[in-house]
Amino acid sequence: MLGLNQRMMQSQKLTPQQIQYQKLLQLNNLSLEQRIKTELEMNPVLEEIDEMELLQEQDNNDNKDNDDEFEDEVSSDDEFDIEDFVNEDEIEFANINRSPNEEKVAPIAAAYNTMSDHLLDQLHLLDLPEEEMIIGENIIGCLTPDGYFTEDMTKLIEEINEVEGLNLTVEQGEKVLKLIQRFDPPGIAARDLKECLLIQLEEAGFDPYYTFIAKKILEEEYKNFTNKRYDLIKKNLDITDNALRTAIGLIQKLNPKPGEGNIESERANQITPDFIIEKVDGNYIITLNDRAMPSVTISPDYLEMLDHNKRKKKKKAHEREANKFIREKVESAKWFIYSLEQRRQTLMKIMRTIFEKQHEFFEFGPRALKPMIYKDIADEIGMDISTISRVVNGKYVQSPQGIHELKYFFSEGLTTDGGTEISNKHIKELIKEIIENEPKKKPFSDDKIAKILQDKGIHIARRTVAKYREQLQIPVARLRKEY
Repeated sequence: MLGLNQRMMQSQKLTPQQIQYQKLLQLNNLSLEQRIKTELEMNPVLEEIDEMELLQEQDNNDNKDNDDEFEDEVSSDDEFDIEDFVNEDEIEFANINRSPNEEKVAPIAAAYNTMSDHLLDQLHLLDLPEEEMIIGENIIGCLTPDGYFTEDMTKLIEEINEVEGLNLTVEQGEKVLKLIQRFDPPGIAARDLKECLLIQLEEAGFDPYYTFIAKKILEEEYKNFTNKRYDLIKKNLDITDNALRTAIGLIQKLNPKPGEGNIESERANQITPDFIIEKVDGNYIITLNDRAMPSVTISPDYLEMLDHNKRKKKKKAHEREANKFIREKVESAKWFIYSLEQRRQTLMKIMRTIFEKQHEFFEFGPRALKPMIYKDIADEIGMDISTISRVVNGKYVQSPQGIHELKYFFSEGLTTDGGTEISNKHIKELIKEIIENEPKKKPFSDDKIAKILQDKGIHIARRTVAKYREQLQIPVARLRKEY
């Protein structure tokens, strides 16, 4: 028997302004610059201010006495109060959505036609529902510089639902991922190398017979293939030397890093750091690298237009409609400017906290990196873990130790026999160092490396050594042997 039940639930719904702020947090400086230019095109109330004009305007304002009078006039009408939308202080900080005292740091190299742009162009040509288009844009935004999709689809969908207020499913995510995997370049957005090569084989148009053999090698003999055990492959698949040689040749023609293909990728263009950390006279200075960012404010012409129109006692229908349009655009401009400033403050707060917790890294390098997770930063500055995640993803800092993605500074770790906490990145550095100094004619096995680390007081399993070695893209001992 069917029945009706009522129940009350509490749910947090993000306002449009909060959603806008969270989206701006995710952008790096290059993407933010484009976003500001787009907003300037879409909202006529916003305008860009030239740096010299801004300084001249500030000097002129010091000599004017009628500004307060004008503000009083604007605020005197009950029909429209400009104070409800933006006040003088907010306009002023809008002009400097970057630090006026920071020196301009030129990009290491400008990004022109990036891989993300290339993929987004293809995505937007598809006839997809809006919610699936959002999934696609997020997937493309998550790709590694090599072109791989390594995120957990369930977590990605959950985050999109939270930010966008949607009810997407993992199945929708998988569907869109498969579409992107057929974009140019072939193999893009694969989850691992095996999947990447299989996708490329399907799209390559090689001889059907040898393509079939190559796919069998990858699907059924992948471990033997990566370890170059060609005799076992030939025996297990019962194929001739010529078939094996030809199929292996096809696989070797494929691109293991589709993100570094013919289209200029972010890595090929090099990286424009979002933060600069410099050591000056023994002290570290942290700056946000946003001096090249367009500086925006609210157009005084539109404010004057509103003031003029509201003085008229009788307004025609089209004048009332125009007033409504301008008020809405002013409010939108105000929130955009406010979000830019909040983004800036949040980024600097997080970067300063990362620096404080990883200060020794900036002094001594990777081996001084400490274990740290998103929660450590979130607890320190009183922000959500999701906010920390949005800020560190895809953003870079340039320091005396080189250029690093902010995610680099986060890792789990373990405690040594001496009670010292070390990060897994430190352990990877040690593994790399051990392998670089191993006997070339008799390289160390993963088990031997684990025992060497244990002698140093670092208790680590052989399988963990193998995992870290693979992440460092170092082959097994047999393939490192020199004769």
